[in-house]
Amino acid sequence: MGDQASDASASRRPRFSRASNGPAFRVTNDDIEIIRHVARHRFVRSTHIAALVGRSLDRTNDRLCHLFHAGYVDRPRAQLDYYPTKGSAPMVYALADRGAQLLCERGEIGLSGIDWGRKNLEAGRPFIEHQLEIADFEVAAQLSAERSGYHYANAKDIGSKSLAAAGLDSGNPFALRVTVSHQGARHEVGLVPDIAFAIDLKKRARRNFIAEIDRGTMPITRADFSQTSIERKLRSYRSAYVSRLFEQKFGWKHFRVLFVTSDDSRVRSMVNALQSIQPPGAAGSSLFLFASRDALCAADPLTANWRGVDGSLRRLLPQ
Repeated sequence: MGDQASDASASRRPRFSRASNGPAFRVTNDDIEIIRHVARHRFVRSTHIAALVGRSLDRTNDRLCHLFHAGYVDRPRAQLDYYPTKGSAPMVYALADRGAQLLCERGEIGLSGIDWGRKNLEAGRPFIEHQLEIADFEVAAQLSAERSGYHYANAKDIGSKSLAAAGLDSGNPFALRVTVSHQGARHEVGLVPDIAFAIDLKKRARRNFIAEIDRGTMPITRADFSQTSIERKLRSYRSAYVSRLFEQKFGWKHFRVLFVTSDDSRVRSMVNALQSIQPPGAAGSSLFLFASRDALCAADPLTANWRGVDGSLRRLLPQ
């Protein structure tokens, strides 16, 4: 494991329980930056953190090791499930209570009575894996934007401004309720995107995006519309677009909904489902774009080719 050397060099400290004789050290501004990045993502790999802070993996692992044993970050035990098949996979980290307290004292987050240690202990492997796939996408998108000289605005940046404008100071602004008409009936559907972000281009132009990270387990369609499916997600986002819900809440007159899924076959299934809802050329037909994980691994979210409802390939940003 990538963090193994850091722990081995520190008198064989345990990797998943904190040492009783943890090292005394001073939390630096660089450490606070690491804690801030961990807090932004529910679960995140050490390799993500190293890329985000722009330091070597060895140096980042060393600081993460100290922060773990001092109680600022956690190493969820559910990741032990990975080891038999994944060998030396990068360590997974999450925010711990002491790290949350530090950010709260700095006015960066609210504690809201959350027991982070308990939440991290209760998190299961499927949930952690999904959160890591979300982090894979978001970190890649942020780094790609920064390499191109653009500003990346994450959900917290966007949401905090929207909450302030509405006179609110808590809650998730991207947790929406959408009215969807289907087969003559109206359904109230909860809609919580996996990722919301924006890219600020030159001349104050902004591109807004919602991303859904699909693990290939959700049915494309269901006979019972009250149950979750890809078709229901597509219809819900289309209803939110037609009703201008995102414009009312965030000022997003235009945005794209991105679906990242397991393989090209599932991409085609999603495109087929979308075509049955709104054929190419219909209002909002350019709202959705689809890509497989392999396509994103070969490039990155901003430079990869995404497939539209008409089968054409396009990139997220102008070349």
